[in-house]
Amino acid sequence: MAWSEQTVVRDGVRLACRDWGGPGQPIVLLHGLAGHAGEWDMLAGRLSSRYRVVAVDQRGHGASERHPRDVSRAAYVADVVAVVDQLALQRPVLVGQSLGGHTAMLTAAAHPGLVRALVLVEAGPGGAHPDLPADIGGWLDSWPTPFPSREAAAAFFGGGPVGAGWAAGLEEREGGWWPRFDRDVMVRSLAENARRSFWHEWRQVACPTLVVLARSSFLPAQEADEMLRQRPATMAMSIPGTGHDLHLEQPGILHTVLTEFLEGLA
Repeated sequence: MAWSEQTVVRDGVRLACRDWGGPGQPIVLLHGLAGHAGEWDMLAGRLSSRYRVVAVDQRGHGASERHPRDVSRAAYVADVVAVVDQLALQRPVLVGQSLGGHTAMLTAAAHPGLVRALVLVEAGPGGAHPDLPADIGGWLDSWPTPFPSREAAAAFFGGGPVGAGWAAGLEEREGGWWPRFDRDVMVRSLAENARRSFWHEWRQVACPTLVVLARSSFLPAQEADEMLRQRPATMAMSIPGTGHDLHLEQPGILHTVLTEFLEGLA
């Protein structure tokens, strides 16, 4: 099944969505920082045979508004609510990776009646990390842009499905392949995560929750343990042989895991 582009506008900010259609339970897919909706294509295509699947280019990313003034956590959450409302997605399951998972978690906490279930892929409440914006800014500055080709970009990002997934987010213009985001917008999007943790919001989540971690996870083991201690009904699992971008590395396994979780909701 192919996707069609849907546009949602909230407070003057345009959000591009890949609507895969499909019957059944709505699912909203949220990518991580500096990512794009296309990262979910393999998973979305498989899910859309049974579920209504929508993948969102979040503000500042991909085909959505490039330079939004507001990149607060609250703005990202309000965007998800707008997508759910304007596309008539009744009580969707929110699935998010990394910062997209953080956005999904905050949405479920703030709008408990809106969300059927929550799936966090390599995401959690986090903790204050004052160096985070500088670290991410330095990483983005290390990209040798423009890349001469998507193949060169894929190699830079490590090759394989992860490299291809990151390279797919680039656009061709001005003599090469460039990111579809502004570096400073990405850094500003992390400002609140650098200042504080979000454990209060984690405790406010009331819907069924699945946490999927990589074997080489970005989440410290103590953070994952504390998540389960505070919300013991949470389901959690680790996928062997994966890193932070496990949704790109093992979309088939993630599809199986998600399907089992979704079947359990019924």
